[in-house]
Parts: sequence; C-alpha cells; structure tokens
Amino acid sequence: MNSNQEKNNENSMDLEKINSEEIKIDEQTNEIKDKYKFGWSNYSEITNGRFAMLGFLAIILIELISHKSFLDWAGIL
Repeated sequence: MNSNQEKNNENSMDLEKINSEEIKIDEQTNEIKDKYKFGWSNYSEITNGRFAMLGFLAIILIELISHKSFLDWAGIL
C-alpha cells in the first residue's frame, strides 16, 4: 500500500510540475504587443476586422429597426 501511495504522490507531483511549466509557457507566448506599424501588419488587420464587424452590426440593426433592406434605406435602390 505504501509503495502505491508513494507512486501516486510522485505522479501527482510530476503532473503539477508539468502543468505549472505549461502555464508559464502559455503566459509568455500569449503576450502580444499592440503597436501601430505603417502598412500591412497584424495590428492593422485586427483593427480593420473590428471596424468591419461594427459596420456589419450597424447594417443588421438598421434593417431590423427600419424593416427595410439596407440598400432601400440608404436610397441606393
């Protein structure tokens, strides 16, 4: 019984070490620096995507509130 308990304790300690090391690695790799760079950059793409999502949401809200298509509402059609 004692040998089984010792093995279980050793295994749990090893798992705790592995988990803590994985967490440290994840914290280091998830660090993203948001700095503006001119031209095609990761920051520019993320910002552009966020504004596109806001624009799409605005179009959906306009259609839901006015009960018209966006093109009709804007006077294009």
